[in-house]
Amino acid sequence: MPREDVLASLRALLDGDAVVVERHELERYEKGWRYGRGKALAVVRPSSTEEVARLLRLASSIGLRVVAQGANTGLVGASTPDGSGEMLVLSLERLSRTLEVDPVERTVTADGGVLLSRIDAALAEHGLLFPIDLGADPSIGGMVATNTGGTRLLRYGDVRQNLLGLEAVLADGTVLDLTRPLRKNNTGFDARQLFVGTSGVFGVVTKVVMRVVPRPAQRVTAFVGLSSGAAVLGLLVHLETRLGELLTAFEAIGAAALAPVFRHQPRLRDPFGGRHPAYAVLVELSSTLGADRLALDDLLESALAERLDVADGGITDVFPGKPSELWAIRHGVSESLRQEGETLAFDVSVPRSSLAAFVDAAREAVAAGWPFVRFCDYGHWGDGGVHVNLVWNPAEAPRPAADLKAELQPRLYDLAVVRFGGSYSAEHGVGPHNQAFYDLYTPELVREVCRLLKGRLDPAGILGTVRLG
Repeated sequence: MPREDVLASLRALLDGDAVVVERHELERYEKGWRYGRGKALAVVRPSSTEEVARLLRLASSIGLRVVAQGANTGLVGASTPDGSGEMLVLSLERLSRTLEVDPVERTVTADGGVLLSRIDAALAEHGLLFPIDLGADPSIGGMVATNTGGTRLLRYGDVRQNLLGLEAVLADGTVLDLTRPLRKNNTGFDARQLFVGTSGVFGVVTKVVMRVVPRPAQRVTAFVGLSSGAAVLGLLVHLETRLGELLTAFEAIGAAALAPVFRHQPRLRDPFGGRHPAYAVLVELSSTLGADRLALDDLLESALAERLDVADGGITDVFPGKPSELWAIRHGVSESLRQEGETLAFDVSVPRSSLAAFVDAAREAVAAGWPFVRFCDYGHWGDGGVHVNLVWNPAEAPRPAADLKAELQPRLYDLAVVRFGGSYSAEHGVGPHNQAFYDLYTPELVREVCRLLKGRLDPAGILGTVRLG
């Protein structure tokens, strides 16, 4: 069907300015947060599930390919169109009317386009919290599609573990209502999970029901300097043993990743005074009990003092501080590294017991093959996740950035997946940026099952840019 006929059909389905075609307005939907830059036929912005269903029925009938997009904060290019100029971007930014909090059920029900910040503000009025903490402000539908984790997964789990229900629209416009907010429902196959972490290729998530938790009455934080990765793991085990569920977050930042924060974020105070240890670990405790009933400061001080008394504990410094100030340092790492030069970022995970060994092996491999590259690691050691950022000065590099990335990416992924039994995508999901590695590492039986599901849920293959089969 000619483009103008497609646009006319789209305008007939939606009201007002819900169809975007102007080139200058399309640009923000075509470029991803980090990876992914394409060209859209148009952008449509439905405001209801019914409009999403009508749009997909039309797209399916004429073979129009569609990529669903929430807040477009993903990091693997899965929310942007390809370069053909023939894909429709289905933006959920206007699908954001429903936002309901049930304090008794401890749930929040939200349309797929509702942003995390809005959900958090609504829950705060009831003393509740959706405990997935991120540096970005994604839509809840996008969080389901990528199975977002965040910095407090250690305590609360990821989206998959907090999901109670969802509504999704299939490629042919069928609305699948799975929104019953039941914590106990052992009736066979859990169809909700088809749409979690699968990048929108099985259907468009239009409504979500999430479990929420009481908002902590207090948080305490400290930066702990440690002499090695092994010492980081030793401290993690010690704190989990001594403090149990009070331990909310455990974030490790290597010295090479920490120093740039204070070069590029001068408003932040460096608690280490420039003498950065091998690892700085941000420890957070939280509780719904107030300080008058539970002294978290004393508990953390006592637990760290015990570790200081261990001869090989590896603690070099302890700096308690305000949570907002210490978290600002942690959240400043990624942006600061991007200002250091050409950057290649990895989001990998391995079993926690192997984290120190993996990081050491990865650092050695990079130093041996690419000595001009700085190895900067940080991340969620409490849940086995580590962000490896490789940074270099383009003027000092012997080859173009694209060639270097083509060399480094498979080397690091192979190390994580094959040698250490880990994952090439700990929490960013699957997208065009890492499609080749999904194809390489995913068992054939899993891909076969995905092909069968795709054939039933999206027989014309119109949804998304990711191939799970």
